[in-house]
Amino acid sequence: MANMRWLSRYRRPRCLRRQVAAALLEVFAEPGPLRSGAGRAGDPLIVLPVLFHLLWSGALVTDVTTRLLDSDAVVHAAERGSRWDV
Repeated sequence: MANMRWLSRYRRPRCLRRQVAAALLEVFAEPGPLRSGAGRAGDPLIVLPVLFHLLWSGALVTDVTTRLLDSDAVVHAAERGSRWDV
């Protein structure tokens, strides 16, 4: 539940920056650690809220049920045809 409470803070559309979202989807086309992938997409202060929004919306995926969300969480883009589109 802690993960869902955290991610729910980023559910609002104001957290979405489409250009950053596109960069994150490209970075996480291959699974990788949350923090290093965010760093590859840009300034973490700008990127992380977008990353959390994409996790909340289902565009990015990680295991939120069996471990706490942290810097080493493995993130990957959802399969094509998911409910979210940049």
